[in-house]
Amino acid sequence: MTLPGLSLEDARTALSGVSAWVLTDGKAGDRVHCLGLAERLNLTIEERVIKPRALFAALMPWGPIDPREAPARAGSPIAPEFPDLVIASGRRAAPYLRAIKRASQGKTFTVFLKDPRSGAKTADFLWVPAHDRLRGPNVMTTLTSPHRLSPEVLAQARIRPAPFGDQPFTALLMGGNSKDMRFTSDDEARLLSALETLLNTGARIHGTPSRRTPPILAAKLGAMIRASGGFFWDGKGENPYLALLARAEAFIVTAESVNMLGEAVATGKPVFVFHPTGGARKIAGFLATLYEKGALQPFDGRLQSFTYEPIDATPLIATELARRFMEYRSRS
Repeated sequence: MTLPGLSLEDARTALSGVSAWVLTDGKAGDRVHCLGLAERLNLTIEERVIKPRALFAALMPWGPIDPREAPARAGSPIAPEFPDLVIASGRRAAPYLRAIKRASQGKTFTVFLKDPRSGAKTADFLWVPAHDRLRGPNVMTTLTSPHRLSPEVLAQARIRPAPFGDQPFTALLMGGNSKDMRFTSDDEARLLSALETLLNTGARIHGTPSRRTPPILAAKLGAMIRASGGFFWDGKGENPYLALLARAEAFIVTAESVNMLGEAVATGKPVFVFHPTGGARKIAGFLATLYEKGALQPFDGRLQSFTYEPIDATPLIATELARRFMEYRSRS
């Protein structure tokens, strides 16, 4: 069965009434990818969270699941009745996805997001970022990752009150230290100097740190932005990240955060990138492609307007998932 030219609405209709799980070990980034895809398809899902013990987790994704969480065990996160569809992400979820496939006698269609490190046979359908190496007939690649910020979600966020008012502003989306990039003292000084240059032009900045932002740097950023009349989230109450994405006229984003960059370019607004020390082949390729598409410019304290088509792979991944699911069902 071939379903060419499937639209997102077609995909939603095709999957109406389909039972689905989202399977992760609870990591925020993995949940965002899975929930973003499920929500774009209007799926009603159950979240199943695995918690393998350290010995078994160390062997994943190649080893077995924790026997304590086997499908037949009371309280197992993958206890039946098995759903029609499972969307999973995270290294630890890979063996559990294979276990569901076996226990459901092949009836459950399995989806894995990102490279599981255990090969393309881990799931019926896999999505990986374009700059990862995994390929196969059941593997889809796109430049940006699936996320939860659909046009409908952003539109709703624009009409809700925000903690920083309604005046035009640029959003600072701060990442931080990662395995590939780190904020040295020179990087921190460079960023603060560039922001001071921008603020001296009369620009208004609102922003938010992440869990990875060095605390001292977050404190300096907060003091500088608040002194200029801007807003910088202090960790209390709800993070205004969604409101920032929905309302900003432009974004300053740190280069190590592939997810934040992907969400920012989905808006079609100008995105300016600050590069801390370090790098990796995959991130360099990702950034280079976004530069080629005209979606990014480096941040040096100056902003200029530019345009590009919004870059959002989530509906593309969603429709391909639906197409593969329907073809699988037709063969079963």
